[in-house]
Amino acid sequence: MFYRPEDGHGLPHNPFNAIVTPRPIGWISTRGADGSDNLAPYSFFNAVAYEPPQVMFASTSAKPDRDGTKDSVANIRDTGVFAVNIVAFAMRDVMNRTSGPWPRDTDEFADAGIAKSDCATIACARVQDAPATLECKLTQIVQLPGAANFVVFGEVTGVHMRDDCLVNGLFDVTTFNPLARLGYHDYSFVDAVFSLKRPES
Repeated sequence: MFYRPEDGHGLPHNPFNAIVTPRPIGWISTRGADGSDNLAPYSFFNAVAYEPPQVMFASTSAKPDRDGTKDSVANIRDTGVFAVNIVAFAMRDVMNRTSGPWPRDTDEFADAGIAKSDCATIACARVQDAPATLECKLTQIVQLPGAANFVVFGEVTGVHMRDDCLVNGLFDVTTFNPLARLGYHDYSFVDAVFSLKRPES
């Protein structure tokens, strides 16, 4: 099968998200200029550089009360900071709850019953029990083609790792089984790893 996106795919559901998988989930916490906290998951998320460490996430839809974008991007525009919380398999249900289209004054931490703590290097809340959290300062927001497509880039200024996720000095993902986004309404998780040495090593 071949199709051009502008012509449509002719399938019951768009296969694009099912092709580009699995995708890590950035559980983005932000704080509004008014001090209100927000938490929302984004599956267009990844690390993009080592030194200095940098990450990105993309927001691809809008809310009526946010002038062409969503709460996360709007808050980051105002404050210049955000935190990326890593999602464990055990947190799948509360993560999903925070994906709802709630009003801008909703604190998703409180709504989903998620414990929060203050970040160390930025004025923002983080998911207290997340396996890891990356504290970030905004470097740039890039608008992509499309009505509400924005990519947010940030430099990591602080890293939290849960002690039980460190095994022999390594951050061991099998201790918490990170959640990954697939296509449609589907998810997966990591429960096994293997290593490959690069040819030059």
